[in-house]
Amino acid sequence: MERALTELIDRIVPVDATWLAKAQARLDSLTKPPGSLGRLEELAARYVAIREEELPALPRKRVVVFAADHGVVAEGVSAYPQEVTYQMVYNFLRGGAGINVLARQVGAEVEVVDLGVNHDFEPELPLVHRKVAYGTRNFAREPAMSREEALKALWVGIERAKEAVAAGVGVLAAGDMGIGNTTAAAALGAIFTGRPVGALTGRGTGIDDQTLRHKVAVINRALSLHRVDPHDPVGTLAAVGGLEIGGIAGLILGAAAARRPLVLDGFIATAGALVAARLAPAVTDYLIAAHRSAEPGHQVMLDALRLQPLLVFGMRLGEGTGAALGMGLLEAGLRIYREMATFAEAGVSEKA
Repeated sequence: MERALTELIDRIVPVDATWLAKAQARLDSLTKPPGSLGRLEELAARYVAIREEELPALPRKRVVVFAADHGVVAEGVSAYPQEVTYQMVYNFLRGGAGINVLARQVGAEVEVVDLGVNHDFEPELPLVHRKVAYGTRNFAREPAMSREEALKALWVGIERAKEAVAAGVGVLAAGDMGIGNTTAAAALGAIFTGRPVGALTGRGTGIDDQTLRHKVAVINRALSLHRVDPHDPVGTLAAVGGLEIGGIAGLILGAAAARRPLVLDGFIATAGALVAARLAPAVTDYLIAAHRSAEPGHQVMLDALRLQPLLVFGMRLGEGTGAALGMGLLEAGLRIYREMATFAEAGVSEKA
């Protein structure tokens, strides 16, 4: 499995700057002062360069929501009980969650993947059944996963990217659901950025000051226990990560290998991006950071990836909600690129 992962990673190459220049040349020919539409132009140029098409069609959009439970919840790090994970999966499938609403707003599909929920779902549900385990183990006391389980989670994400591309999806986003997953994301963020745990750890679902201090202590204890090597991203994911975070990392790798952009959501999704970027540094060329979460560690992660968020809305829901808004902005940029008249077409004088 690791050999196949290496072969996929070898296909991920940086975006060609020549294509960025071609796209910008068209943008500069449109009836506006050069650069006057700011980051909408940047989004359009990025999409053109990733796809290497001079006039790409508006893409079909899909948000893949990975769901899994976390054994570290036993340490009392969350304001919500673990059963909320499976209850929210049913909510996603009924179309009643925040991500369903915002996906409908921007015309995106929502796919829900069970990677490790501690619940047996009915097989007939419109759910992608890919359960690797019934949640991770408590990483404050033992590794969250085996290396094989971490690799399986990555491969589920890669598989979902391959299936999406085969179905004609042009832009992907990753969502998450898993009570306790901000604890795992903070642990991964501290390891991969080298910053103190306190700089990465936030209130998650809304814990109080005392629980926040306890959460930091739990993560610090876990990092002392495992002493992982940040240059071994799969081992790090296995030690303190989450199955859904592995799925997100795999989706990012699969999207980049297929030359599709991945619109990045918040804190959990960006932890997955850190894993993916350690495996294949060029994936950052294929990432669009939709927003900066209210979680304090999110900006630390974005800085490490050298990504600039499009929005700062104080959001911290997860699920892919911020990424859905980012998809709408990407489409706006592409519509400008495709549909706005050039100076020559409109008979408008250009800048002297």
